[in-house]
Amino acid sequence: MSILLTHTYYIYEDVKEQSIMRPYAPLGLLYISAYLNEHKVENHVFDSTFYSKEEQLNFIREKQPKVVAIYTNLMTKINVIKLIKTLKSDGQYGFPKVILGGPDITYNCENYLNTGADFLIIGEGEQTTLELYCAIFKNEDYSNITGVAYLDKGNVIKTAPRVKMKDLSELPLPNREAIPVEKYLDTWKTNHGMSSMTVSTQRGCPYTCKWCSTAVYGQSYRRRPAEMVAKELRLLKDTYNPDSIWFVDDVFTVSHKWVKSFHEEVIRQDAIIPFECITRAERLNDEVLQLLKEAGCYRIWIGAESGSQKIIDAMDRRVDVDVVKTAIQKTNNLGIETGTFIMVGYPGEDEKDINQTINYLKAANPTHFTITVAYPIKGTSLYTDIEDKITVQPNWETSTDRDIDFKRTYSRKFYDYAVRKVVNEVNYSKEKTGKKNIKKMISFKLKSTLAGTLMKLSK
Repeated sequence: MSILLTHTYYIYEDVKEQSIMRPYAPLGLLYISAYLNEHKVENHVFDSTFYSKEEQLNFIREKQPKVVAIYTNLMTKINVIKLIKTLKSDGQYGFPKVILGGPDITYNCENYLNTGADFLIIGEGEQTTLELYCAIFKNEDYSNITGVAYLDKGNVIKTAPRVKMKDLSELPLPNREAIPVEKYLDTWKTNHGMSSMTVSTQRGCPYTCKWCSTAVYGQSYRRRPAEMVAKELRLLKDTYNPDSIWFVDDVFTVSHKWVKSFHEEVIRQDAIIPFECITRAERLNDEVLQLLKEAGCYRIWIGAESGSQKIIDAMDRRVDVDVVKTAIQKTNNLGIETGTFIMVGYPGEDEKDINQTINYLKAANPTHFTITVAYPIKGTSLYTDIEDKITVQPNWETSTDRDIDFKRTYSRKFYDYAVRKVVNEVNYSKEKTGKKNIKKMISFKLKSTLAGTLMKLSK
């Protein structure tokens, strides 16, 4: 008898990722696996990233687990539902109990339970998975286990919320031995000339951005001791020798005291690995930037979202757009690469705001930036704000929150073209002040002009 931990992301289905090839391991599942190992619970991990659905089902058929626990998010939701229905309808898999966890289930409990899932884990998964599996295995009452949801005579039952793990030093290191780490390293090395791995140092985020989901870790701030993080880096260095680390934390420099300890520990333990991280502009200063650089930081992603203060305020970002711009410029000047995130189509955004974003990106000059059209995730303040303005609400089982649309200042097409306008106009500016490749400059400017024309036509 055992529990099998899996997810349903298959890289062969993801056309966009195939062009990027920057996959990362399912860290959350590996934490749960390590926690179960620590408590002597037999478990298997099937990391589906580099495998097919058929290989996944063959593995489940071979292991015949009593429980299958599946990580679920926006990207994998549709495949998760398909897997549930297969496991619940085909006897060759042993009709295991199905547990779901992850950010997408918290505010969609009834929908997921109606697909055939037996239990949902709401919030952090380690302790709840252990307790729930033991109750299933021993056929004991599970109604007193906190942080779960299930159906009882067709009614959704939610137990009391689980108290969040306060001391993250209690967490064992993720069970990376359970997955084909070499496939990730080789994929990165082949496509980018360098390998990369992920590390988590904190849980929760204390900030209030309206579009951001805190469904799993909550609006909190809990941190692993810097000494333990450095020890993990040293282990990765000795075992896998990655060229780079991506810290998956929402705001890496929330605590300047922690950053100082981290700096001391990675130097003391000879655990420096080049890394990139995400943070907020107001949590950077000259001292912190220098500490990060000395600790191995080569790239910082600084949240921006918009170049319009009006939109920043509407998002409840609680930061000055000029502070963000200055932080990016200072980071660039120190020789650390910068990245930033941009969102268009937020409620109330008009053409003036988009032009301010273009001007902001030109002035800030981040090394990299990503851009998307805003979409509402259920459970966020943004979703609450636009719920009565939804214009497109596809069938839940065959769509994700990305497919929801709502009444914006202009049409959705306008913002699709706005993405093209921003990308090409900013790239034109970069080329103009950089290498000055005339062909590229002309191409970017033509694409920008065309996108601007289509924006006006699609208002």
